[in-house]
Amino acid sequence: MIGAALEPLPSGLTAVRRLVLDAVSSPATKKMYAKALDDFFVWWARQGKPASARAGVQAHRAWLEERGYSPSTINQRLAAIRKLAREAALNGYMASEDAAGVLQVPGVPQRGIRAGNWLTREQAQALLNLPDSGSLKGKRDQALLALLLGCGLRRAEAAGLEIRSLGQRDGRWVIPDLLGKHGRLRTVPVPAWVKQAVDAWIVSAGLAEGRLLRSINRHDRLSGDSLSPHAILALVAAYGTRLGVKLQAHDMRRTCAKLCRAAGGNLEQIQLLLGHASIQTTERYLGTRQNLADAPNDHLGLEWTAHRG
Repeated sequence: MIGAALEPLPSGLTAVRRLVLDAVSSPATKKMYAKALDDFFVWWARQGKPASARAGVQAHRAWLEERGYSPSTINQRLAAIRKLAREAALNGYMASEDAAGVLQVPGVPQRGIRAGNWLTREQAQALLNLPDSGSLKGKRDQALLALLLGCGLRRAEAAGLEIRSLGQRDGRWVIPDLLGKHGRLRTVPVPAWVKQAVDAWIVSAGLAEGRLLRSINRHDRLSGDSLSPHAILALVAAYGTRLGVKLQAHDMRRTCAKLCRAAGGNLEQIQLLLGHASIQTTERYLGTRQNLADAPNDHLGLEWTAHRG
């Protein structure tokens, strides 16, 4: 077992765990990997510390399935364990054949697409209108919702924005060189209505530098110099409840993609806007399905006629 191979070494488990986390650039992925590995080590110890690497990981996968974890969660956890085996082998903590066995453990098949929710254009507009623009908190929340819906930002990206994060390129406002998931850089166009919402918040709050989004107390005054991703999650969920839908922060990103596509946006441009590594990820956000009843190649404008040479 991986743990069995590492345990005799001084701080073996801790050392390789650190190697795995240091090799991950995304804070969200780092957090997920840390949780997956810590849970795996606890499970391994409770199982009597089995020695077989491949069989042990397969047993852990079965244990996760029995407890109702979703296929995507199980596969994420297996990815962390595979990374552990790879780093352990590369750094001499584990035999290469044992690591190879772990790497060959298959993931759990995913049936269909776990797409999340999308808002219609009318729902999105209603959501933007929910905050009380007469209060400081309302202006802050409108700016936040506008950035999530209009720019397709992840909540961590929105939380990390600085006042100086917005700039002009090619005669328009953008968020240049935004550092996203897996260290990917992208430039995010900012629609005029989003910039208006952001400006209204900045002016009312009297902000000049530092983080764009700030916490506000119950007296409608600034109470901190930042707003956490967790707070953004809670805010979006609360406004979703008021709207009458179950809403997560990432659903705003999906909605941005969906509305862009419905407005005639090019698929590759939407991919660039969201910072996806593959077009397949963008398609999942859009909930794209092949339309066999009205296929795109039915509209090529060509026709067949019998022709005798």
